[in-house]
Order: sequence, then C-alpha cells, then structure tokens
Amino acid sequence: MYKIRTYNAIAPIGLERFPIDGYAVNAEHEAPEALLIRSHKLAAEDLNPDLRAVARAGAGTNNVPVQACSEKGIVVFNTPGANANSVKELVITALLLASRDVFGGIAYVRSLANVTDEAELNKLVEAEKKKFKGRELVGKTLGVVGLGAIGSMVARAGMDLGMNVLGYDPALSVDAAWRIPSQVERMQNLPSLFAKADYVSIHVPLLPATEGMINEEALKAFKPGSVLLNFARQPIVDSAALKAALASGHLGRYVADFPVPGLLDHDRVMLTPHLGASTDEAEENCAVMAADQLVRFLETGSIVNSVNFPAVSADAVSGYRLAVSNHNVPGMLGQMTAVLAERNINVIDLINKSRDELAYNLIDLSEAPDEGLLEAIRAIESVINVRVIQER
Repeated sequence: MYKIRTYNAIAPIGLERFPIDGYAVNAEHEAPEALLIRSHKLAAEDLNPDLRAVARAGAGTNNVPVQACSEKGIVVFNTPGANANSVKELVITALLLASRDVFGGIAYVRSLANVTDEAELNKLVEAEKKKFKGRELVGKTLGVVGLGAIGSMVARAGMDLGMNVLGYDPALSVDAAWRIPSQVERMQNLPSLFAKADYVSIHVPLLPATEGMINEEALKAFKPGSVLLNFARQPIVDSAALKAALASGHLGRYVADFPVPGLLDHDRVMLTPHLGASTDEAEENCAVMAADQLVRFLETGSIVNSVNFPAVSADAVSGYRLAVSNHNVPGMLGQMTAVLAERNINVIDLINKSRDELAYNLIDLSEAPDEGLLEAIRAIESVINVRVIQER
C-alpha cells in the first residue's frame, strides 16, 4: 500500500487517479512515499526518510527544496503545460485591459448610480467617454520572452489578435519549436526584442539565471511607453528598477500576477493575486497529471516531467525491479552489476540515465532481491537510495 500525503486542496478528479486498492491518500501520513502539493511551501525537514517523490501540481517548483530533494534521491515532478491555457487566457485579458481603460469606465458608470433620468445619463456618458479612450491591439507588436508551453500559446494568441509577434528563447526545445507559428519572428537577443515591442510578455521559469533579468539595464532598452506583462514569477522583474522606469514614464504600464509593495495603488499598474492557474480546468489538469506521474513512478520507476532527475520510460514490472539513485560518477553501474553477479542473480533488463550530478537506474532481476543484496548495493559509495518494485 503506497502512502501519499497531500497538501492544499487537490482537485478530486486528480485524487481519483490513485487506485483505491493500492494507495492510501490523505493529509495525515507521517511517513509517506510521496507528496502531492500545490502552493504549500515545503522545507527540507519535511522530507522524511521514506519519501521518494514530490509532485507539484503546477509548473513552478520554487516552493520545493529541490536541492535537498536531490541530495536524498527524491524525484521532484511538476506539470508543465497543464495550466498553460489558463495562464494564456489571463495574459490575453491583461493585454486588453492594458490597452483599454475598462476599469476606469466601469468605475465612472457606477458613480452615476444616483442618476435616474435616462436622457441625462446618456448625455453624461457621451460627454465623459473620451476620458477612457484606449488603443487597439491590431498592428501592435508583442514580444514574447520564453516560448515554452505558455509562451508559445501566448504568441499564437497574439497573432490571432492581429498583432506582430516577436519571440526570444535561447533554450528552445524541438517540441516547443513545433508549437510556434512560422510567422513569429525569432529574435537573437533581448535588447532587440525590447526595442521593437509595444508589449512584452515574460514566460520564463524562475532560475538563478532569470532572477532579476528585467533589471535597470533591460528596462532602458524597452520602447518608450511600452507595456510589460509578467505572468511568470515576480522575482524575474527587479522591483526597484521597475518602480524607477514607471516613475520616469519610460515604461508605460506594468501588468502582473504578483502584487508588489509600493505599487498596489499605482495609476499605471494592474496586479492580480496570482490567478494564472486559478481556473477549475487548470487545477484539474494539474492534479490529474501530477497523480498520473506519481502512480507511474511508484509502480514502474518511470520518470516523466522531473525537474531534477533524468527522464526514464519503462514498461510495467514483470517480476522484480530495482530503482537505484546515485551520484553521477564513473564506475557506478559496474559496481552494482558486480554485486548482482557475486550472488548469481541474472539481470533481465537495465536502464541507466543521468542528468547533471544525478544518475538513475532501473534493473530488472530474475529473482526476488533479499535484504543482503539491497544492503550491499546501498553500501556502494555514491549510491543515494534503493527501492524495490515488484509486479502487482
């Protein structure tokens, strides 16, 4: 029986993906094999000795101590693309709201609640509507920074709105490239994109290399009066530089999903309370993807959409399988197979993959491993953990 501990409210459709005859899923387990979370911030001390996986029902993993997980051989999963459409639609909303003073118009009309004469109301509306005049998106230029699951959808949406679209992503994968319309102009550097774009939408993950990437120097390259949209992560935009660019008028407007102290009531800033994935559909998609990844990992050892371990695809277990995590150093595989050979245990199949400092092995055996074998493999220097998976 696999024990899964949940944090936050996980969509029921996701919880239903765990077979009831093999999984105990609740928020109370003290020593679970896996955690399923949304926004809950995990600490290193939350990683119990039996823990083998953490699944984040969402794209970002900045609330997970990934390095501490890696040191303990714990696989960290996320759900890239599951909430992409939800974020894309919020970005479209932001583009429109940044171009038309819809909020101002609504507030003005509400201020006329005491006017009861329809003719007088129409006269007032017609006289004042010029105060809320905006501009159309057709023909304007949208710069999309990051062309992954969300960025590629935003780029396509911009084209559907009649915009000219520029894209920049130095780490563009082959799969992502297929998703991008050929009409999107690929830019070779960020300053060139910033200088041409009327609107810049950020869609990169929060990493040490991207934290503060929209800084004072970057903002100076922006087209005067342009709009910056941030629906990725707040620390990607340097708050002090942002405030200075708004104060000088060089940046026309800032729209983001992350409230920042000092900007909450700024006339040219619109901030939402992290609503990017807050739709029923996105929460369900993320929960289903995260649950499926955990089930496949626990039952077969396969790894899909991990942020710290290599991708590994394996069939269902027929007999017995060892899942071994180790530091990625030379000679490890030879030492493991030598331990098996000493005990005359035949290896039926073997998968060995590595990613950066970690390696992961799935070893199918001809017979059940005993505790002596497991202890011998655990005793190999640089082995992090060993797990036995057997046919269900």
